[in-house]
Amino acid sequence: MKRGRSKCESFTPSEDRNKRHRSVTPTFVQTSQTPTEEMWGNLPHHVVLHIFQYLSLVDRARASSVCRRWNDVFHIPDLWRRFEFELNQPATSYLRSTHPDLIQQIIKRHAQHLQYVSFKVDSCTESAEAACDILSQLVNCTIKTLGLISTARPSFMNVSQSHFVSALTVVFVNSKSLSSIKIDDTPVDDPSLKVLVANNSDTLKLLKMSSCPHVSPAGILCVADQCHGLRELALNYHLLSDELLLALSSEKHVHLEHLRIDVVSENPGQTQFHSIKKSSWDALIRHSPQVNIVMNFFLNEEEFEPFFREETPVTHLYFGRVVSKDMLGRIGLNCPRLVELVVCANGLEPLDEELIRIAERCGSLTAIGLGECEVTCSGLMEFVKICGGRLSQLSIMEEVLIPDNTYNIEQIHSEVSKHLGRIWFPDMMPTW
Repeated sequence: MKRGRSKCESFTPSEDRNKRHRSVTPTFVQTSQTPTEEMWGNLPHHVVLHIFQYLSLVDRARASSVCRRWNDVFHIPDLWRRFEFELNQPATSYLRSTHPDLIQQIIKRHAQHLQYVSFKVDSCTESAEAACDILSQLVNCTIKTLGLISTARPSFMNVSQSHFVSALTVVFVNSKSLSSIKIDDTPVDDPSLKVLVANNSDTLKLLKMSSCPHVSPAGILCVADQCHGLRELALNYHLLSDELLLALSSEKHVHLEHLRIDVVSENPGQTQFHSIKKSSWDALIRHSPQVNIVMNFFLNEEEFEPFFREETPVTHLYFGRVVSKDMLGRIGLNCPRLVELVVCANGLEPLDEELIRIAERCGSLTAIGLGECEVTCSGLMEFVKICGGRLSQLSIMEEVLIPDNTYNIEQIHSEVSKHLGRIWFPDMMPTW
């Protein structure tokens, strides 16, 4: 006789699983989906705004499509005060680029909210021209900081000078509150600097404009004469003059904090550079005793003749090419304020005497880096003994060190560590 199924066995396996699932699922799980959606949609504006500030632009745009409330937050002015335009050509760059539709939306709806703006462009002229097109449309802006950054070859130099200057002038005229401008490697010129001064002289504090060949010493002098709040200035050596240093030292001018000078050959075969009087340097230091003076050298050996013949208040020195022993000897004699020294290359003659003189005469030296140079292990030990624990950074390639009768490579690590008060090893590759 065939045994019949009981009532409790009449469900199919799938029904049985569903029943078991329903029987153990708490009530609040079944009804939690709708409250969760409502909770996210009803978050206070300031909470969503705080979250949005941690999102990338792409993620922020995606989040804005969740609901109307989030879309409203997406357009709050606080989110658009700081913006970086990334302009890259997909055919030549792997970097992402700000979408053209978003750029137009920013110009139409948020131009008046932009305050801290930068443009990152690749090596293509088209990218630099696109940046100029955007700048020329920022007629209702109140920009405080502006940075034009070339991520590879300086593409702004390939743009028509009239196009670039016209676009930059739009920002200079309409902002009237610019405090920081970084326009290195651009075709900015003297007339556009005069427009900058005429509209922003009371607010400008930082100006970086190295490698701007269309600017003359008179153009930068105009900035120093009128912008008495200028605290940081970066320029090429050919723009540096006694008159400029004296203008930065006037009673009306605030204390300068940073002066960065790039010393490069302006013309092929150039070997002559002008000198700056010691009295001009002295005036600057009397007025701004805490100023950091940074000099980056990219010269050949025969081009160093006019430098450091007299006392120079430089604090940071970087040599990107070969520098002679004579030049390093002059640094030891005439750079008493030196804090940091980096020598990428010197040659095959040991620099023991020069380093020891620098250690003895430069009492503020706290950092040094040596690349393709030669120093005996005993010479390095003497240098370290004089400097002692004040050396916060000692970056020396292992191949720089020459073992001698007193120390070998194995011994030098423990001896140097003892005098520095911390563990030290020679570098295997440059760290600067």
